[in-house]
Amino acid sequence: MMRALFLEKPGRPPVLAVKETPIPSPGPGEVLVEVAACGFCHHDLLVMAGVLRRGVKPGVILGHEISGIVAQIGEEVRSVEKGDRVVSLLTNACGQCERCLSGREHRCLNGQGIGHGRDGGFAEYVVQSEFSLVKIPESFDLAGAALLACPMGVALQAVQHVAEVGPGNITVVTGAGGGLGIHALQMAVALGSRVLAVTTSPDKLGRFAPLGAEEVLHTDELDFSEMVLALTEDLGADVVIDTVGSVLFPSSWRSLAQFGRLVLLGEVAGKPVELNLAEIIFRDAQVLGSSGVSRSVIEQVADMVSNGQVKPVVGGSMPLEEAARAFDLLSGRSVLGRLVLTAR
Repeated sequence: MMRALFLEKPGRPPVLAVKETPIPSPGPGEVLVEVAACGFCHHDLLVMAGVLRRGVKPGVILGHEISGIVAQIGEEVRSVEKGDRVVSLLTNACGQCERCLSGREHRCLNGQGIGHGRDGGFAEYVVQSEFSLVKIPESFDLAGAALLACPMGVALQAVQHVAEVGPGNITVVTGAGGGLGIHALQMAVALGSRVLAVTTSPDKLGRFAPLGAEEVLHTDELDFSEMVLALTEDLGADVVIDTVGSVLFPSSWRSLAQFGRLVLLGEVAGKPVELNLAEIIFRDAQVLGSSGVSRSVIEQVADMVSNGQVKPVVGGSMPLEEAARAFDLLSGRSVLGRLVLTAR
């Protein structure tokens, strides 16, 4: 038997319970992972709150940001062995469909979302397909490694491959103190961009400059688009990485320069927005969405961590029994970076 966190009743606050449940057995092509740490993502918060319901398996064990050690391998597994240290993709991918073969495993045609359509990492053990695991160096701290796919890989995929951030660009990152934001900030800096960090949290203001932010914009003082325009001689930013969504969308849009790219990486409120299509046309702008992360990007993130270009920002580690407290901390936006839960 193993311990796992279960959502007994969604709401604010949710009713959560840690219970004993059978340890899953790996089938052919599958691997049993002993979970070391699992990040507490806004996705988990939305399911717990009852906001996100579509596609969620009844009684699912949440958690998709998983690091751990291979405990057992099923038949036909070749790429990992017992004792390997691994992190997971966000999707239990098949490794054989057109998308997996083209490096878009996060949109596997046969895949299931980990901690969404199938059980995830808020437990002592989890079973995943061999293809959904990426080996990491022995030297990596496993709590920080839980962040390699999400939020770090998700941030890099958006910043590098969707927004195409490069040297000399001016990049605005909203929600810069959150799990996605603080890592998107680091990715943009590592790619040579000037970064303007946007936050609503006054207690986080001093935390961004050491990570490379050129300016920190506190949105309680003034609409941050006014500050962006003032800092860019009214030209605007080449890229806006918006990890917050509809709440800040008007300001994110007004911050954008001619030929700018606005990449939507998160949506916390689920509200509609208004946008005049003619403005997109005459600004020659791109409004893009980005989600998930591929194996190759996770491997790139691991290399960047090894080289000291970026670092996982773990805002705290707590046992499964304190998941309700983690929910409150994340709801209150008081966490810098990402919280992780541990079952041991």
